[in-house]
Amino acid sequence: MPLHVTISGLFIGLILFSGGLLSWQSYNKASDIILSSAGRVYTQIGAEIQLDLKATYRPVAESLKLLALSVLGEAQTLEQRLGALDLLRVALNDESAVAAIQVGYANGDYFIIRQLGVAGMRETFKAPATAGFVVDNIATAAGGERQLQRLFFDATLKLVKKNPPRPSDYDPRQRPWYTQAGPSPRAIDPYLFFFVGKVGTTITLQTPVPGVVIATDVLLEQLSATIARHSITPSSEVVLLDAAGRVLAYRDSGRLVQRGSDNSVTMATLASLGSPVLEQLGKELQLAPHGLDFHFDGRRWTGSIDRIARDSGLDLNILMLSPLDELLSDAVAIRRSSLLITALIIVLTVPVVWLLASRIAGPLRRLAAEAESMRRFEFDSPVTASSFIAEVDSLARAMRMMKKTINQFLFMINSLAGEKDVDPLLERVTHETMTVSMADAAVTYLVDDDGQHLDVGALHTRSDRHASLPDIALDADHPLAAAMNKSEPDILLLEEDGVEALQPLLGLVDERQATLVAVPLRNRQDDAIGLLCLLYRGRHDTAGRDYGAQIGFMRALSGFAAVTIESRHLLKMQKDLLDAFIQLIAGAIDSKSPYTGGHCQRVPVLTQMLAQAACDSDAPPFADYQLDDEEWEALNIASWLHDCGKVTTPEYVVDKSTKLETIYDRIHEVRMRFEVLKRDAEIRCWKRIADGGERAALQQELAAELAQLDDDFAFVAECNEGGEFMAPERIERLRRIAAMTWRRTLDDRVGISWEERQRKERTPAAALPVTEKLIDNKPEHLIERSDNERMPADNPWGFRLDVPEYKYNRGELYNLEVARGTLSAEERYKINDHMVQTIVMLEKLPYPKHLRDVPEIAGCHHETMDGKGYPRRLVREDMSLTARMMAIADIFEALTASDRPYKKAKTLGEAVRILSFMRNDSHIDADLFELFLTSGVWRRYGEQYLGPEQIDEVDISQYL
Repeated sequence: MPLHVTISGLFIGLILFSGGLLSWQSYNKASDIILSSAGRVYTQIGAEIQLDLKATYRPVAESLKLLALSVLGEAQTLEQRLGALDLLRVALNDESAVAAIQVGYANGDYFIIRQLGVAGMRETFKAPATAGFVVDNIATAAGGERQLQRLFFDATLKLVKKNPPRPSDYDPRQRPWYTQAGPSPRAIDPYLFFFVGKVGTTITLQTPVPGVVIATDVLLEQLSATIARHSITPSSEVVLLDAAGRVLAYRDSGRLVQRGSDNSVTMATLASLGSPVLEQLGKELQLAPHGLDFHFDGRRWTGSIDRIARDSGLDLNILMLSPLDELLSDAVAIRRSSLLITALIIVLTVPVVWLLASRIAGPLRRLAAEAESMRRFEFDSPVTASSFIAEVDSLARAMRMMKKTINQFLFMINSLAGEKDVDPLLERVTHETMTVSMADAAVTYLVDDDGQHLDVGALHTRSDRHASLPDIALDADHPLAAAMNKSEPDILLLEEDGVEALQPLLGLVDERQATLVAVPLRNRQDDAIGLLCLLYRGRHDTAGRDYGAQIGFMRALSGFAAVTIESRHLLKMQKDLLDAFIQLIAGAIDSKSPYTGGHCQRVPVLTQMLAQAACDSDAPPFADYQLDDEEWEALNIASWLHDCGKVTTPEYVVDKSTKLETIYDRIHEVRMRFEVLKRDAEIRCWKRIADGGERAALQQELAAELAQLDDDFAFVAECNEGGEFMAPERIERLRRIAAMTWRRTLDDRVGISWEERQRKERTPAAALPVTEKLIDNKPEHLIERSDNERMPADNPWGFRLDVPEYKYNRGELYNLEVARGTLSAEERYKINDHMVQTIVMLEKLPYPKHLRDVPEIAGCHHETMDGKGYPRRLVREDMSLTARMMAIADIFEALTASDRPYKKAKTLGEAVRILSFMRNDSHIDADLFELFLTSGVWRRYGEQYLGPEQIDEVDISQYL
């Protein structure tokens, strides 16, 4: 950091630290004060609610004591009970919270007086307009039926209306206020008054008369008014709860009673008050005195739960909550003010501090000269600056020049490092060096592969002049050849009448005189691999130009450029070697079998033609499909190596053209057995003739037998050739022929390989001579599969294979009964195994990152879109687009190949039709098949690689 910035930052940091510390201290102290005040407010609210309860409870309790001594306790009739109306009216009028006074008698009689001034009471009882009180009396009538008598009185206790008696089953002796009464007044748990529709409690007392209980209904509305008077913050919540968690008092008293859809009423809970925070808290609230501190809806809340009113007999809890941000809003404002003051101090002091720091930084001027030497890449000279006065402009100019030079150098290094190909790299090195060095022309020479000449690698001029520069022999007497052997850059003068060998270079700048700076390019072994030449108009010794900066820059650049060029050249050679090696393997595979000659060379061509069509297509499936150079390289390698696993497939399996063919065609053994049978037939015939048989008849019989044997062998030979389908009746005839016998007199366990002998020794040797079937499946025909050749279900490559029990089954009848083609199940598995080996071999190779998809691309060309393919049974979504392309290319090439003796090459129309069937059966990708047709890839390939007789007219519209 510059000195003035450091000093300014130090002062500003101190101010910020001091201001922040003061703000933090003020905020903490203010927070403590506010939280303490909130706690006192909570305590005050609880005390006021408790005072309200006491102020209501005590007068009512005293009134109950007096009423217990009145005539109500001994009154037996309605008239006697009405005698206490004056006393009851006084008790009701003295306490506005008292809604009713009721008396229950031991015989089940019930007497109650209610104030009609309570909201909703007049409508509930359908009282006259002048009525002030309603009296209900329940007693047993003369007939033994309990009846309710309802009377309405005005404020002066004058009877206004008297309803006729009606039956009633109300029994006060079953009510909690009757059963819980004691010798002293006590309040029962709050509940919802049915007629009033409000929350209250009942204070009950046993009178001196046994079985008589007097009680007062007290409303708790004034508690909600007390809560509403105290608003700590806008979002604070204060709720009075009973022991069951029901709400008794809340700032919005209208929410204390909840009405259901069936017009039923219930007491509210925390969840029904309409407050999200209370609803959340109510899910796991513990009604025990404790503090609260939690987060909800992104805010921190604080509060407490306390118990009150225990001395009245009630078990009540008060819940108080406030959001911390609202409680501490004043503290936050104090902190904000402190920060604003700190910021104001900074704003006022920064100019002063900055001016002072700039004055102190003056001695830095002497570093400007050192910065200039750094621009020249001269780092070994000592610092000589001694001036005490700051020269900011000089320092800034020097720093700008240094930054520009370093930036140019880094830019060139990054540009060179990012170029992958040798030729573009040479062009960029030459052009960028000319630009940065402000040269008029630049030429890069490279030593050729023979190490005998300097060849022109790249040439650039500012005037776009071009000339044909000759190669330079390294052993010639040439100034540039001499410059190659120098360890330092060389400066040469070019003149119109000067050295003839340099005249072509002089023509690049179209001047009579020019200066050439030649910098050798040396690799890691310090061997010269080329020469970088910069040309400037004019003489270097008279033009007044200092080439020191250019030489220093080029000296620093040349080493990196030489190593980069050499590295890219080596990489290109390695890549070319890899490509040649891959093509060598593919050619060897094709050469291994005459039936697949050229397959590995044509599939890459067809695959790349289809991939290019996909890149060029605007159709929805391919609109975003593009391959970069690295992806093209991966596709090319994968397509060349897609059948590399065939190196492990025995040739006699790949080339098997008849059913009995192994290393040789065993039909010859079968033919010899038929020959033996024919000789046996002739011998029998002549023996019978010699024994006196009729010669003509026996010879006729012999001719028929020989003809039958000839026909049977011809049939067996025809079966051996294979075909599209082996009918059941043909298999039956083959088995009848196979059951014929012949006699062997020679030991078949001598003169054979030890491996075959081991297989024969599975069964005991038969005594000679032995009769054997003409065509048989013998135990020695079964070749066991070793454990390491079995593919486990949990193999690391994800292969899903149905592995035959035996490696090979060479049974003669077994092979002749093959229904289609010439391959048995075991041999077909071995043929398909080339895909397994391809994937295993390719996945063992250490690929660079951009080639890691090669095994997947190469290993999927025998998979199908419906998941029934080979060897992983992948579905369409599991395969990349390029892998699906190779499947089409592989099939189309195989169908149209004309170098396979075992089948006739298909025409274009036949191949396209077969592919359409495979598309319909979900064997190949439908989108790619349509692209294959519409892009004309099939026809372009056919014109290049198929014979004229294979190219026919094809109407592709029927396949789209």
